[in-house]
Amino acid sequence: MAINLDRRLFLSLAGAGAGAAALSACGGPSTAVGGTVTQAATINFDGVKPAASIDFWSNHPGKSQDVEKSMIEKFQAKYPEIKINLITAGANYEEIAQKFQTAQAAKSGLPALLVLSDVWWFRYYLNESIIPLDSLITKLDFKLDDFRTSLVDDYKYDTKQWALPYGRSTPLFYYNKDHFAAAGLPDRAPATWQEFAQWAPKLKASSGAQYAFMHPALAGYAGWTLQNNLWGEGGGWSKGWDITCDSAESVAALQAAQDSVYKDAWAGVSSKESADDFAAGLASATLSSTGSLIGILTSASFNVGVGFLPGGSKATSGVCPTGGAGLGIPSGVSKEEQLAAAMFLQFVTEPENTAAFSAATGYMPTRKSADMTAVLAKTPQIKTAMDQLAVTKVQDNARAFLPGADQEMAKAAAKILTQQGDVKATMAELKTTLEGLYTKDVKPKLKA
Repeated sequence: MAINLDRRLFLSLAGAGAGAAALSACGGPSTAVGGTVTQAATINFDGVKPAASIDFWSNHPGKSQDVEKSMIEKFQAKYPEIKINLITAGANYEEIAQKFQTAQAAKSGLPALLVLSDVWWFRYYLNESIIPLDSLITKLDFKLDDFRTSLVDDYKYDTKQWALPYGRSTPLFYYNKDHFAAAGLPDRAPATWQEFAQWAPKLKASSGAQYAFMHPALAGYAGWTLQNNLWGEGGGWSKGWDITCDSAESVAALQAAQDSVYKDAWAGVSSKESADDFAAGLASATLSSTGSLIGILTSASFNVGVGFLPGGSKATSGVCPTGGAGLGIPSGVSKEEQLAAAMFLQFVTEPENTAAFSAATGYMPTRKSADMTAVLAKTPQIKTAMDQLAVTKVQDNARAFLPGADQEMAKAAAKILTQQGDVKATMAELKTTLEGLYTKDVKPKLKA
């Protein structure tokens, strides 16, 4: 099944699987994609006036509702003729996707601007439910070259720009500095998971916490964070289009994770949100999004440390995935609404506002020229997130592009980490499932 396929080319063919499995209670939108995507024509906004009122759908990533309201107030002070209605459209990216799909089916109640995750936008592109932003970028003179290149490129396809980065993140390693000091450990994140396994008994014995480490909730994004463990041991969910979740390296990585919970008994598995468990003092360390940073710093009654994700026995760098959200404009609203949405999109992504958003949430600033001096003086931990961006790695194709794959990975992780299932057998079953998804939903769309 090894196919040499350009990653960007594949997105047009397999966009149906871009985060297609929803892990929220609502189950998420359908992963079905119908028909062939029509080449989007350039949209002409000459003579168009912005709408007087538009809806902005957000799940307030990183608990950002207050800073979103503040940016809206500033925008309306600058453009009093345009009203922005901030709508809470869900608690997470999947709930927004569900609501967006429902509105599209009804052909009513659509927003003019919405938050979409870094993987969901491909489905929106395939369904022609978002517009390319290029003509609006030109008309409004967006300073596109000032955006962080890697983040902007995530939303490009067919030489067009389909969204712009908003709340972009990586996982971070969070640790309780007080617990580490009491255990006589260095004031830093471990270089590898093997090093942390040596530290864990000391933490558990001296900290008074229930666990030395709290694994992120599996019903959230297990497929995202576990890539770190897999990559550190030379494994992965896939290598290109070869499914490798059952390789010796992958099995070893997940066996070590299972041993941390059962055999060695120094780790727990969060039932809802590991950042909250960590901030409450239930564990001495955890992995969570950079978007959880401000919330953790605000909630924790102890000194919080942050660091790069640990590596493994095979790799100590390039073991961190990116993630998060962008902003897109639906195709099913009027040009007047689209123009007003683009004006607000331009405003919230200006350097001053992206710095404020980062300060309020911990997400990475998306603009190169954003002045982070004051932010870093107040919250120096954000620099760690910014620095880690340079050593991130593109997510495995199987996780990002196979329809339903993320949900299957979460089920497999739950079997391993909460039911003590046999790791090798579970990964063999997962491989069969993922290859089935590839054969059914992806391979038929590939050009010979």
